[in-house]
Amino acid sequence: MPSRTKTGLDEDEERVTRAQRLLIGLGAALVHTPFDTTTHDRLRSFLTDDADEVLTSLEALRRRPEAELRARIAELCGHSLLAEGSA
Repeated sequence: MPSRTKTGLDEDEERVTRAQRLLIGLGAALVHTPFDTTTHDRLRSFLTDDADEVLTSLEALRRRPEAELRARIAELCGHSLLAEGSA
């Protein structure tokens, strides 16, 4: 079995990942109980306190060159990815 190096997320990756998980959970909660004030408060808090920083991190990730993104994905997954158009 190939050895895998445990690689952590950098600050931008961590911030975006945490926000994505939170927002998916809040979205599901809103579907399940659309009038729950706690869910609304948590969403409002995210939008007020964290959204700008998350959007800045997301933009930083989007600016990364494709080769860097592919290398980072491979590093995190523990295997290499084929270039686009490769078989």
